Amino acid sequence: MTGKTKPVIGITGPDRGGLPAWLMTALAIRRAGGRPLRIQPRRTVDPEQLAGLVIGGGSDVDPLHYGEEPLDREEEASQTRLLDWVIGLSLALLRILFARSARENYDPARDAMEKQLIEHALQTGKPLLGICRGAQLLNVCLGGSLHQSIDHFYVEGTSNLRSVLPRKQVHIEPASRLADILATSRCQVNALHRQCVREPGRGVIVTARESNGVTQAIELESEGFALGVQWHPEYLPQVARQQSLFRALVSTAAAKT
Repeated sequence: MTGKTKPVIGITGPDRGGLPAWLMTALAIRRAGGRPLRIQPRRTVDPEQLAGLVIGGGSDVDPLHYGEEPLDREEEASQTRLLDWVIGLSLALLRILFARSARENYDPARDAMEKQLIEHALQTGKPLLGICRGAQLLNVCLGGSLHQSIDHFYVEGTSNLRSVLPRKQVHIEPASRLADILATSRCQVNALHRQCVREPGRGVIVTARESNGVTQAIELESEGFALGVQWHPEYLPQVARQQSLFRALVSTAAAKT
């Protein structure tokens, strides 16, 4: 990227809360050689000025977008290793500190904004990375659906692990773009989600799963760069393999500008 303008990468988030995710994702984009631009429902941008896009995590995608009524649900936590532990604890405290005071499950304004940005990116071939909610919304935009609760995937005596630390193992399809980027067929990831992809949308393929079948990553069959991960690579700055997702996004965006 020397001698060239750094590609502008839009990073979406809510109007209220979301500061830790924005800071960590912006850091990852800067480290990868891009220029992060924060996008919120009250702070929209002309998508033409973007070279790439990150659809961030956050509130659940409103099930009306895939023709379902909302469910009720629960929450959890987890364990450690020294560097992971220090970073994980710091991020967990930041997330608590900046959590939205009004804990609505859905954010219609954000849904609408991000759906437009996803459609623009897919139409123009701009690289797109969906994180957690972002992966789910990418699938929904393409006509797919979600499991509103993944509790039934876990047998009696186990539960859905939720932690900013890399404590969950996922298995990656060897012939996928994700496997090329991460250079592995399995890896440890963090987990903050309670939903996942159910029926894949048009042209969507599942490229990573937990051993119990929970979808952990998707990508499009097309040549373009459009993929989503259920975990939060922005909260793993100490894991080079996870940061390669941002490097791949930025390098693809730079090649197109």
